Amino acid sequence: MAELASAAQVSVGQIYRLFKGKEDIIEAIVHADADQWAEDVDILRKRLDSGELSIDDTFEQLMLHVIDEKDEALSFDILAESFRNPTVGEMIGTMCGRFRDDIRDFACAANPDLSGEALDGAEEMILACMFGLGHRSLSRPNLSPEASARRAAQMIVAGLKAVR
Repeated sequence: MAELASAAQVSVGQIYRLFKGKEDIIEAIVHADADQWAEDVDILRKRLDSGELSIDDTFEQLMLHVIDEKDEALSFDILAESFRNPTVGEMIGTMCGRFRDDIRDFACAANPDLSGEALDGAEEMILACMFGLGHRSLSRPNLSPEASARRAAQMIVAGLKAVR
């Protein structure tokens, strides 16, 4: 709480007046992040639907968004807490659920023949890529964020197109 108060430039007491506990703080962070993500994904969807972006470009922008996560350490802490605390785990699952339809739509834009288990698998693979790329700094990457996003998008789209 002291670190959070310092980062927010408020007193620890102020934090406790605004939030009942750690779960409420995490919930506020997760909801704010998910709301911003929803706006960003909606913009990507509109740009894809209008023809402004190709599906490759759409996935590149999606991957770059997760790579550019400014609060990677905080994200790691929240994910770790989600394994210890079922309430937080449910929050993360709900947040991911908000994006599953969009991810499925993007996968189908790459391969309109995807359905059933293949589409479910595509959804899971894309989410796993997003989580992994969002925490890539730990692996000491060789590529720039832009190159990583571009290559990841190319591989995702190629993989989706290859599924029969």
